[in-house]
Amino acid sequence: MSEEKTYSETEINDYLEKNLSHWYYENGWIRRKYKTSGWKGTLMVINTVGHLAEAAWHHPDISASYAFVIVKLQNHFENSEKLTNIKNKPKEFKLKNGIRVLVVENHKLPRVNYSLRFNRNPIVEGDKAGVLSLLGSMLGNGTTSIPKDEFNEEVDFLGASVNVSFGSGFAFTLTKNNERVLELFSDAIINPLLLEEEFEKEKEKLLEGLKAQKKDIDAISGRVAGALSYGKNHAYGEFITEQTINNITFNDVVEFQKKYFIPNNVYLVAIGDVNYKEVKSLISEKFSGWKKGKPLQDPEPILTENVSLTEIDFVDLPTATQSSIQVTNNVDLKMTDEDYFAALMANDILGGGGAGYLFKNLREDKGYTYGAYSSLGSNRYGVSKFRAGAKVRNMVTDSAVSEIVKEISRIRLERVDPDLLKNAKAKYVGNFIRQAENPQTIAGYALNIKLNNLPDDFYETYLENINSVSEADVKRVANKYFKIGNSRIIVVGKGSDVVANLEEVGFPINYFDAFANPIAKPIFNKAIPDGLTGLSVINSYLQAVGGRQNLEAVNTLVMKADVTIPGAPFVPTAIIRQKLPNKSSFLIEANMQGQKITLSKTTFNGERGYNEAQGQRRDFEEDQLNESMKTKGIFEELYYTEEQLELVSINSVNYEDAYKVKVTIDGKVSHRYYSVENGLLLSTEDTDDNNNVVTTNFGDYQPVENIKLPFYMEIPAQKLEFKTTSVEVNKELKDSSF
Repeated sequence: MSEEKTYSETEINDYLEKNLSHWYYENGWIRRKYKTSGWKGTLMVINTVGHLAEAAWHHPDISASYAFVIVKLQNHFENSEKLTNIKNKPKEFKLKNGIRVLVVENHKLPRVNYSLRFNRNPIVEGDKAGVLSLLGSMLGNGTTSIPKDEFNEEVDFLGASVNVSFGSGFAFTLTKNNERVLELFSDAIINPLLLEEEFEKEKEKLLEGLKAQKKDIDAISGRVAGALSYGKNHAYGEFITEQTINNITFNDVVEFQKKYFIPNNVYLVAIGDVNYKEVKSLISEKFSGWKKGKPLQDPEPILTENVSLTEIDFVDLPTATQSSIQVTNNVDLKMTDEDYFAALMANDILGGGGAGYLFKNLREDKGYTYGAYSSLGSNRYGVSKFRAGAKVRNMVTDSAVSEIVKEISRIRLERVDPDLLKNAKAKYVGNFIRQAENPQTIAGYALNIKLNNLPDDFYETYLENINSVSEADVKRVANKYFKIGNSRIIVVGKGSDVVANLEEVGFPINYFDAFANPIAKPIFNKAIPDGLTGLSVINSYLQAVGGRQNLEAVNTLVMKADVTIPGAPFVPTAIIRQKLPNKSSFLIEANMQGQKITLSKTTFNGERGYNEAQGQRRDFEEDQLNESMKTKGIFEELYYTEEQLELVSINSVNYEDAYKVKVTIDGKVSHRYYSVENGLLLSTEDTDDNNNVVTTNFGDYQPVENIKLPFYMEIPAQKLEFKTTSVEVNKELKDSSF
């Protein structure tokens, strides 16, 4: 299997004593203990080891404590000869209703895992796309015999976990509670409680999720790439919209559940502290009542042809501070193909991690991005994709496209460095060996063999097949699957910043909206009307929000807003206080069990200021202090001078024409975008201390006394939204408030 030499324990100890005296050998691992002075030092050691290990494609185990770190390394090739557990097949049986059961006994710990998998073709949802998502979110919320709250309370009491989705299910329990948890698990699958009230709640959540994705560059890129690659009527290309969700009724969900939640082609895997005969009897008892349904007629997905010549497919997202780039083509690759293992190696060398061509070029050499990777899919249908891409700064979008194409061409044209191939093999060998020690992995392998029609010895020969890949194999499969002459280069970004340079790359450019509909090339920089200046745009804005006189009459301003933070289980409150001449306070707090907790706070009293976060206070440094002292008033536009302003262009902001005004104050540059139609401020771009452009968008202007204020604000890069709930003008504010 390998030409690598395996060393004896005596040889290892002799070598360590002579060359690596700080290391020692124990239980198949070489180890070293690093003493530290505390958690800070411990974390520094872990980070250093991780960085070095990633670069070398080693995968050490690490144990850490307050004052030490133990690093463990193992030779994969020695253990590759010991993978006897791969040959230990799970025991199998089949119920009359079609359920196939795999059992892996492992009595090391008193726990049992169950996983259920539906074996069915992908479903085309059509004009009701989203019905599967809704059904999945409604499952696992009780059964027809046990209400949701009682069900969840009992599961928690038993120290168990039960989850059911549209395509799978999972349950975990201690051995002593095995029978009851399996009973709950089967009940949740066979008799789910579907309520119209829950349907309406989940439907609203799904709609809210779509709204949040409107300006999400990753969501748009994924949606457009899928639709263009496969077609909107393809199982892998269709997507959810507000319209398709609104087409769905509660009855649709119920009918889908009846049609697709059938045992005909289900796999159930039991792993852990169980006896085969006993668990067979138990599963038969709990699942035999699940009645067969009509055979499903959903066709297998069809591979869509690639484009005849490589093209750029561009989506304009005016709010984008980065560009998302995907170079992609469809591939016909199955795990049963003779190319499979060579394809794994080729993809890993190109973009599988930190040692890949893409990462080395775009991150380490050029500094364009935090990460650049590739992926090569495979499935039993032979319908999948190759993808290489990254998210990069707007100004280097064209260069990044060229470099990605260059690296794909490189692996197709050049023979791969033997050391790179060796490292890629070692990575897969190491991962395979570590995973094979887990009984869940063995069950997963057995299930994978059945779902993908693999030969029975697929995993027994896995290491042999990995190690047999040659340099010539890598080049051959790269030419077969990385079709750089027939690729779509999907770019989502700010057109006004990137398209002009993209046109110089050399590929034809097609334009699409965020839902993959073809459109004409947008006009990114429209002609500025004669005589219009930056100052006149500012004056129009001041007039639009109430006029100079009314704005100058505002001495204090207090705004409260609800803050939306992705993934947060609570809704914080933001409180903004401003007082002439330049006092300000920005506070975000949350109500936790009746107690107000400060999440962040920034305050300036005209002379001193500080930031506070997680209980830590930090006074303003000199630069921040000087910047705050230069700030004038509550409405900064009142104080702009003609010399500070330059009208740059007319751009699209949130699909609305806006004047782009460059503001230069004491050498610091920012950009502000004002609506052509009504003069209101739509967006700002400021540069932070790390030279990153921070965009803030404004909307929902509402009158407050004699002025207009934006009741909506978002910071896309941080995915933060602020929705104003109250505004107070000229409220008395004591200086102690700052």
